[in-house]
Amino acid sequence: MKKLKFLWVGKLKKGHWQDAAAHYHKAIKRHYPVTEVIVKDAPGHLETEAKKEWEGKKILEKLDPQDFPVALDEHGATMTSPALAKSLTKWSEDPATAPCFIIGGAFGLSQDVLDKCRFTLSLSPMTFPHELARVLLLEQLYRAASIQKGLPYHHV
Repeated sequence: MKKLKFLWVGKLKKGHWQDAAAHYHKAIKRHYPVTEVIVKDAPGHLETEAKKEWEGKKILEKLDPQDFPVALDEHGATMTSPALAKSLTKWSEDPATAPCFIIGGAFGLSQDVLDKCRFTLSLSPMTFPHELARVLLLEQLYRAASIQKGLPYHHV
């Protein structure tokens, strides 16, 4: 079974985000082995672009050669839940790679990270807090796994 990797910037600090993420994380684990890597937030004294660059370097250090990096960014491609399920299947077909979903910190991802990613996904053209984006992604990946397996979670 192909694994999923999550590469996040920052820990979820509020209990409601932690609870929601844990709920979907546990649900995904029924379908995929999961690896989660958390990169520290950039130092607070840095300016916005410097924060993105600092976090970007830390993200790139955590990418493995077998990762198929998928960036979450508001300017990426949007897709339906069934289309995400198909993409997840496609990204998992190559035995040499495994999907690695990347969400940056409060200011997003550096251009270096975006350039390294093989696909850029948008959850919406709207901007969300990175904590909410994490929960939304986890829910959509659980939904995608349910669609792949023909389970009744996704109602059409």
